[in-house]
Amino acid sequence: MQGEVHDLATEAIQEGAATFDIVPPRGWFDLDLRELWASRELLWFLVWRDLKVRYKQTAIGVGWVVIQPVATMLIFSVFFGRLARMPSDGLPYPVFYYCALLPWTYFATALTNATQTIIEHERVITKVYFPRVLLPMSAVLSGLIDVAVSMVILVGMMLYYHLAPKPTALLAPLFLLLAIATALGVGLALSALNAIYRDVRHAMPFLIQFWMFASPVAYPSSLVPAHWRWLYGLNPMAGVIEGFRWALTGHGQPPSGFLFVSAFCVLLSLVGGLLYFKKMEGAMSDRI
Repeated sequence: MQGEVHDLATEAIQEGAATFDIVPPRGWFDLDLRELWASRELLWFLVWRDLKVRYKQTAIGVGWVVIQPVATMLIFSVFFGRLARMPSDGLPYPVFYYCALLPWTYFATALTNATQTIIEHERVITKVYFPRVLLPMSAVLSGLIDVAVSMVILVGMMLYYHLAPKPTALLAPLFLLLAIATALGVGLALSALNAIYRDVRHAMPFLIQFWMFASPVAYPSSLVPAHWRWLYGLNPMAGVIEGFRWALTGHGQPPSGFLFVSAFCVLLSLVGGLLYFKKMEGAMSDRI
C-alpha cells in the first residue's frame, strides 16, 4: 500500500494535482520501508508523547517504574522463596526474581499498551493518513526508558550481594531485543484484532497472568523435565527470561536448544504479527 501511495503522490506532483488516492494493500506483505524511515520523526514524537502522558499528573512520577517490580520481587521472595523454598540457581532470591521481573514487566506493559494503542488513537486514524504500524511500535519503544531505570536498581542489588558482573552480561541487550521483538509481534496482532473485536481488552489480564506463570519468572526452567523442555521453549518469553538472567548473573541455564526454539518462535511472532496487522490495516478506519 505504501509503495502505491508513493507512486501516486509522485504522479500527482508531476501533473500538478492537489490530491491523490490511498488504496488498501493488495498482498499479505506490503511494507514500505522507505516510508517508515521517512516517518521516523513521527515515531520519536509518539514515543515522547507516550512518556509524557504516562507520568502526567502523578505524585511519584517515574518512581512507578521501580515500585511495581520491586514490590513483586519482595512478594515472590517471601512466598516462593522463603516459604515454598523454590530453587534459585544459587542466586539470592531478590536477585533471582528481579532479573526475571525486569524483562517480564517490560514485556507485559509494552504488550498491554501496544494492544490498546489503535483504539486510543481512533480519532487520528480516521482523519489523517500515516503508517499505522508506528502506533504499536511507539508503545513498545517507550517502555525501554523504564528498563533503563529498573537496571539501576538491579545493579545496586548485585553490588549489595557481592555479585560481580560476568562477561556474559554483554549478551543481555540481545535478550532484551528478543523481548522487544516478541512484544512488537504479538502487540501488532492483538492491536489489529482489538480494533475489530473489543473482547481482546477483556482477555488481556488473563492472557498476561497465564503467560507469566508459563514463563520462568517465579521458578527456574530447570524444574521443567528435560524431555518437555523443547515444548516449553515454544513460549518466546521463556528463553528471553532465562537467557537474560543467565547473561547478567552467570547462573541458570546457558543458551541451548531450548533457547533457540524460543528465538525461532520470537521470529515467527514478529513476522506473523506484522503480516496480520498489514492485512487488517485497510479495514481499521471503517470498523474502529
